[in-house]
Amino acid sequence: MASKNVVLGVTGGIAAYKALDVVSRLKKNGFNVDVIMTKSAVEFVNPISFQSLSGNPVITDMFEEPKAWEIQHISLAKKADLLIVVPATANIIGKVANGIADDMLSTTIMAAALRCPVIFAAAMNTYMYENPIVQDNIKKLQSYGYSFVEPETGRLACGDTGKGKLCDTETISEIISSKLYDIKDLKGKKVMVTAGPTIAPIDPVRYITNRSTGKMGYAIAEEARDRGAKVTLISGETNLKFPFGVDVIKVTTNEEMLKAVLDNFSYSDIVVKAAAVSDYKAKNYSNKKIKKSEDNLNIDFVKDNDILKKLGEIKETQVLVGFAAESNDLIENAISKLQRKNLDYIVANDITASDTGFASDDNKVFIISKDKDILELNKMSKRNVARELFNLINKKR
Repeated sequence: MASKNVVLGVTGGIAAYKALDVVSRLKKNGFNVDVIMTKSAVEFVNPISFQSLSGNPVITDMFEEPKAWEIQHISLAKKADLLIVVPATANIIGKVANGIADDMLSTTIMAAALRCPVIFAAAMNTYMYENPIVQDNIKKLQSYGYSFVEPETGRLACGDTGKGKLCDTETISEIISSKLYDIKDLKGKKVMVTAGPTIAPIDPVRYITNRSTGKMGYAIAEEARDRGAKVTLISGETNLKFPFGVDVIKVTTNEEMLKAVLDNFSYSDIVVKAAAVSDYKAKNYSNKKIKKSEDNLNIDFVKDNDILKKLGEIKETQVLVGFAAESNDLIENAISKLQRKNLDYIVANDITASDTGFASDDNKVFIISKDKDILELNKMSKRNVARELFNLINKKR
C-alpha cells in the first residue's frame, strides 16, 4: 500500500497526551503524519513531542512564518488523505458545526472536508458530551458526512464516571487504517464469518471443546470490513477483542451457531466458515455434576449438526468457503470435504506445524477452489492469508 497522509489535529482536552500514541501507531503502520495543535492543546503537551514522533514540523499558529511559500491550511488540506481530531472537544465540534474557522485547525478542516474523510474522536466531560447543544452539533456534522469515534464510558479525569473518555488509541489507529485501506472491492457486499470454538456441555461443570483461538476468523472479518463489506461475525468463546465496525453475534454451542448462521445466511453474499465447531456432543447431558468415583467415567457421544454441509445444501448465489484443519493427507482430505459439502473454496492447513496454526499469528495454507485449482500460501500473517483469500474470490467473481 502506498504511503498515505494523515493530518492529525490536537485540541485542548486532558486526553491530548493520548494523541501521541495515535501518532506513534500510525508511523509504525507506514503513514505520514502532520500534526496541528490548537493554542489550548499546547498547554497540555509540548509540540516537540509530536514533532519527534511524527518527524514533521508541528503547526501551532496560523500566522507563524511558513517553512515554504504556501498557504498552510490549504496545502495540508490538499495533502491529507484523511484528517482526524484527537481529542475532539466540544469547542472544536461546535466551531466546525457552525462554520467558524478562526485558527489553523478549524480552517484546515473547512478546506479538507469536501475532499477527504474528516473524523472527530470526541472526548470531554460526560455532562458536556450529553449536553443537547453538543449532541445537536454532532448530528449536524454527521448529516454533512463527518464521522465520529464515540467516547468510551469510564472514570474521567475530573472524577466523574460516564461517557466521555477518549476511545482506545489502538482502535482509533485501526479506524484510520481501515478508512485508508488500499482495496475497497467489497463495497455493497455482505460477508458472514464464523470464528472460534464451540463447546459441548457434559454437565453444569464440564464440557469438551477444541484449541481454536478465533484468530483466523477475526482476521477474515477485519479484512472484509476494511475492503468495504458489511460484516457479521458469529463468534464462539475467545479472548480476542471484538473488531470495530463489525456486527458480532456471540454463541457458545453448535446449536446456537447453527441458528445464528441460518438467520443470516440468506442475506449474505460471501460466507466464510472459519469456526472450529464441535462435531460431537454428549448423548445424555447431566443436569447435575457427575460425581467422581473409583470407576472409569464413560460418556457416550453422538454426532452434532454439520453446519457447513447444511449450508452447502441450501446455498443459492452465496460464495461458500470452508476450512480443513488436518493432521495428515492434507490436500486429499480437503478436496474430499470441499466436494462433499458443496463448497466454492476450502482453506486447508496442517495443524501439526509447530510455527503456524492454533494460537499463532501466522498460518501456512492451501486454498483450493471447486475447480481444484490450488493456491499455496507459505508462512504469512493470518491477516495476509485473509487478504489473499478475498483476492482470489474477487478474481473469480
